Amino acid sequence: MFQVRDSRHPFGRTLKREHGFTLIEIMVVVIVLGILAVSIIPQFKGLTNDAKVAKATSTIGDLENALERFYYHMDRYPTTQEGLKALVEQPQDGEGKWRGYINKLIDDPWGQPYQYRSPGLHGNKSYDLWSRGADGEDGGEGPNKDITNWTTE
Repeated sequence: MFQVRDSRHPFGRTLKREHGFTLIEIMVVVIVLGILAVSIIPQFKGLTNDAKVAKATSTIGDLENALERFYYHMDRYPTTQEGLKALVEQPQDGEGKWRGYINKLIDDPWGQPYQYRSPGLHGNKSYDLWSRGADGEDGGEGPNKDITNWTTE
């Protein structure tokens, strides 16, 4: 609180002035913040999908490295039936050769398991490894596009 002595008041009484924001000033600030939020937030939405695609691509690379180490020790890739689980749990023929290649299987950024098939149908690798993307279905365009270990162009 700020006190001012007003020399114009006949008895020299002290007047009190309240300092603060009016309701109008507060509403203007809230409206401006709302306009900024509406214009900025949609830009971050696209970044979220880009980050998920980058994470899936990176994880597929890590799984490929683990599959190559599996091949080096076992002289074969896991079968489709064994799947990526063979990187975590020893297959029946792995006694003395299998080393354990990853600590645990993780889902893709959209909460779905990574897909694996051996022998592969695409590319020049002996296996196919992919994430089904945002829609959880094979194929798709834009954010629903599959992330694969083969080129789709």
